[in-house]
Amino acid sequence: MIDFQTTPQRYRHWKLQVDGDTAQLIMDVSEDAGLFPGYQLKLNSYDLGVDIELSDAIQRLRFEHPGVKVVILKSGKERVFCAGANIRMLAGSTHAHKVNFCKFTNETRNGMEDASAHSGLKFLCAIQGTAAGGGYELALACDHIILADDGSSTVSLPELPLLAVLPGTGGLTRVTDKRRVRRDLADAFCTTEEGVKGKRAVAWRLVDTTAPNSKFQAAVSDAATKLAATSIRRSGTTGITLPPLARQIEGDTVTYANVRVEIERASRRATITVQGPTSPVPASAGEMVALGDQFWPLACARDLDDAILHLRLNELDIGVLTFKTSGDALAVLAHDALLAAHADHWLAREITGFWRRLLKRIDVTSRTLVAQITPGSCFAGSLAELAFACDRTFMLSGNFPGDNRASAAITLGAANFGAYPMSNDLTRLQTRFLGEPASVAAAQSHSGKPLDAETCDELGLVTMAYEHIDWDEVRVFLEERASFSPDGLTGLEANLRFPGPETMETRIFGRLTAWQNWIFQRANAAGENGALKRYGTGQKAEFNRERV
Repeated sequence: MIDFQTTPQRYRHWKLQVDGDTAQLIMDVSEDAGLFPGYQLKLNSYDLGVDIELSDAIQRLRFEHPGVKVVILKSGKERVFCAGANIRMLAGSTHAHKVNFCKFTNETRNGMEDASAHSGLKFLCAIQGTAAGGGYELALACDHIILADDGSSTVSLPELPLLAVLPGTGGLTRVTDKRRVRRDLADAFCTTEEGVKGKRAVAWRLVDTTAPNSKFQAAVSDAATKLAATSIRRSGTTGITLPPLARQIEGDTVTYANVRVEIERASRRATITVQGPTSPVPASAGEMVALGDQFWPLACARDLDDAILHLRLNELDIGVLTFKTSGDALAVLAHDALLAAHADHWLAREITGFWRRLLKRIDVTSRTLVAQITPGSCFAGSLAELAFACDRTFMLSGNFPGDNRASAAITLGAANFGAYPMSNDLTRLQTRFLGEPASVAAAQSHSGKPLDAETCDELGLVTMAYEHIDWDEVRVFLEERASFSPDGLTGLEANLRFPGPETMETRIFGRLTAWQNWIFQRANAAGENGALKRYGTGQKAEFNRERV
């Protein structure tokens, strides 16, 4: 089982050092500590295990070290920054693992850019040696790149000429959309195995500055100081601790403090039930900080994030995720209101950011997403976003026989109208009502009120509202869904979830789920005579030359 939980004390590939306003993330990959047997992580190449540690380190910098303004990424090895994703790992991995690996690394790099934009946590990449493929893609996620001008340090994206695949972590998109590299120069760069160095790398905007080795550390220090001056973070702020999650796996049930996952293997479904807050909302930001990791919005987000990753990587046969909630809708809205009231407080900002990234992770999860809204649910505010992220939403009108709880309701709040934009920079309701913007305003006019099934149906907030005698239609839908091609569903869902404007983020995921997904299955790359398998053997790959 792949476990996404770790701590700095368990890191085998990264060193996290914090000194006042500045932190250093030093990449020093342990060759023999791969996630799976069969390959060595030479030259600071990485696999999913390396990136799990990086993701954890960034999360801790956000919550445990809120006084840090600048993170310096550098290598702990001489003459190499990072050789990118490990090729032997890719060659030996299943198709599903390759795609999920790329998806997670994309989310981690996007998370770095999110931290810079919303939290003031800036990233500086100091490259001495080779930054190839995913190594350069890691640099591209940073705010500033400094390259040693020593005659040998280079940046490159050699995936196409060497491996017959594309850069898997947004490299092509960031080169053109973020670095604004000219199209013809980008074409030359991405088809040149040896990469680009020195003045040419600056002229092509592949890096920001260069410095000789004799002045390299001074250049890094100066750039870090300038980046720190742009940060909204406050020096000396004390953070909170993120202890290990309380998670139990017993048979087909995964239980957390705030989330429960029940897997039905025969029907290839999993039900995720999110428990709303059971403790009173804190009276102040100080009480919120005192609660730390036990503050419900943070605790719930940590549980749900781990559950989604667990299902993604460890339960590949599960095709449908059904979201349910349980609890007090007003308590959810009260916690949302506290975060909104203290939006400028570092912890409220980080928790809101965590939910933003978590919901985006759900958006790009390759499973059919379903919400069932029944009596006892608390689809309100931030938790209502789970329903709006789903491909289908079913709501019970009235009650089941013998159920004396209040009828099912959705309660909208301010969080549904701007706090958690999707990758297309629209809210989920704006995306839902792309062709009818008046429907967003109509929904917003009902904020704060429990909306019954009939009202939700009229407002377009649910797919179908059923009385109990018709609720069996949900079972029929789920069985039908399970009969469809998983490949076709993945393509269908990914296309339908992101209408509207394109952004760098939607293009990164769109290209990953479409082109890289396809290329990873082609014999030219993954076949026995393909580039991934023959890399390093001295034999040239054999390509089918048809253009499709």
